[in-house]
Amino acid sequence: MNFASSEIVIFLTVISLMLFLARGLGELLRLIKQPIIIGEIIAGILLGPTLFGSIAPETYNKLFISSANISTALNGITNLAVIMLMLVSGLEVNLNVVLRQGKVASITSLMGVIFPFLLGFGLAYMMPQRLGIAEVDNRLVFAIFVGTALSITALPVVARTLMDLNLFKSEIGFIIIASAMFNDLIGWIIFSVLLGMVGVGGHGFSFTTTIILTFSFIIFVLFIGRKLINRALPFIQKKTAFPGGVLNFILILGFLSAAFTEYIGIHAIFGAFIMGIAIGDSASLKESTREIMQQFVTNIFAPLFFVSIGLRVNFIANFDFEIVILFLVLAFTGKILGCSLGAYWGGMNKNESLAIGFGMNSRGAMEIVLGILALQFGLIQEKVFVALVIMALVTSITSAPFMNLFLSEKKKISFKNLISLKNIYFSFVTDKKEIINELAEKTASDIKLSKAEIFNAVWQREESIPTGIVNYLAIPHAKLNITKPVIYIAVTKVGIDFSSLDDLPARVIVLLLTPKDNSELQLKLLAEIARTFEQKTEVEKMLECKTVNEFYTALKGLTEREKA
Repeated sequence: MNFASSEIVIFLTVISLMLFLARGLGELLRLIKQPIIIGEIIAGILLGPTLFGSIAPETYNKLFISSANISTALNGITNLAVIMLMLVSGLEVNLNVVLRQGKVASITSLMGVIFPFLLGFGLAYMMPQRLGIAEVDNRLVFAIFVGTALSITALPVVARTLMDLNLFKSEIGFIIIASAMFNDLIGWIIFSVLLGMVGVGGHGFSFTTTIILTFSFIIFVLFIGRKLINRALPFIQKKTAFPGGVLNFILILGFLSAAFTEYIGIHAIFGAFIMGIAIGDSASLKESTREIMQQFVTNIFAPLFFVSIGLRVNFIANFDFEIVILFLVLAFTGKILGCSLGAYWGGMNKNESLAIGFGMNSRGAMEIVLGILALQFGLIQEKVFVALVIMALVTSITSAPFMNLFLSEKKKISFKNLISLKNIYFSFVTDKKEIINELAEKTASDIKLSKAEIFNAVWQREESIPTGIVNYLAIPHAKLNITKPVIYIAVTKVGIDFSSLDDLPARVIVLLLTPKDNSELQLKLLAEIARTFEQKTEVEKMLECKTVNEFYTALKGLTEREKA
């Protein structure tokens, strides 16, 4: 394939337009607290046949259609982008988190897969024409696809939503994350089996051989490959330039895994996703490396993929109101009801369960990737694809507002009102266990519980999920048999490793103890504390304070600013 000079000019212009509109609309959506990918998808709809193709068809054809070379190059870049996006999504999966969450996450995960799958499968199998399929011969395959599409949760969107709400490292946050990880893994396994059933791709392998190779690949990568990667990462980080060496290592493994699964007849993105899980689960992978990889993909390659969605179909010409409404009803009913019931049966209260249900309802990127593959392989028609994209957008937009609604705390208890000068002190401790023990000792007299009881509850939570946030903040916390919340704050000069998201040592350690029967209050206070420390420069100024009185005044100022 040789590019003419004019084709190179057009190709680079198209890429620039895609990135410019994606970033511009993405930033607008971010300002109103919505996922950036929604703006990126809207950018594609504006650039595609829906709007630009209708207003200026000749220019649209010249940019996107007339040149086979440009179309092939764009297709290659978007394929590379979605493979890298799934690799990064896999890096976000932490198998230890899934295993640690126990009863609630397990039941929520299972109900979040089984309930929507059965609901979608049943309706699609009994009434395929109502959901946009004309050929009854493909009823089983279509029904499995609909069930799978309704079962998947968009892990990247869920994680971003929880971060925006400052709930990422809360109990509910980790239940949602663990459940979403399990959903994604099961959903993509089912979809990969489905691709094997319809015989797409592959190099002459039978369906049985493809399935055996697929599960052998999963077992090898997650059990053997994961251990080998964990051993290799420290060596690579030590012997190669940082972060280039590690980034190359991640991409090489991701692309090789993608190539293997494509070769055996399962789509390349599945191999990238599984390898991402294996790499991301390594304790040797630095958080900064993970962040660089995520920023690299989500700000350069992912926007090109999401914009390309709108370039594929005319959303107005293929909009079918009945199909869209049916998919929305199935999506909301299946996922919210299934996950909420699972969380409730797992021991959460009604509001927490509903918050988890709406948190799990985000479809976003995963749903769209699934829809594009199904469209490419002829499993669905364009009207169904449009309905899936709209469903992904609506579920992602509504997730955060409804979570906020069900987690709102009616009582006028706030972080600002709980801060007390006598409960702030400067500490010279440099060990995480020691600082928690010191805080437990100081708190014991206030709540009439033993130091050991406080320490054990907080340390058990800390061992399960580290409580480091960002900007020098850690919030070790626990729920105890007390009637009102208590906060104690230790300030250190050196800093203590609390496994923070930004790899910075914690210099402000806020011990938060709340009543055992009021999880909503704990979540509210955790979110308030995290928001107070959002501005790194302001936190650094506060840490320059020489006395407790100065620190107390500065902290009060930050809480006022957060409230404003």
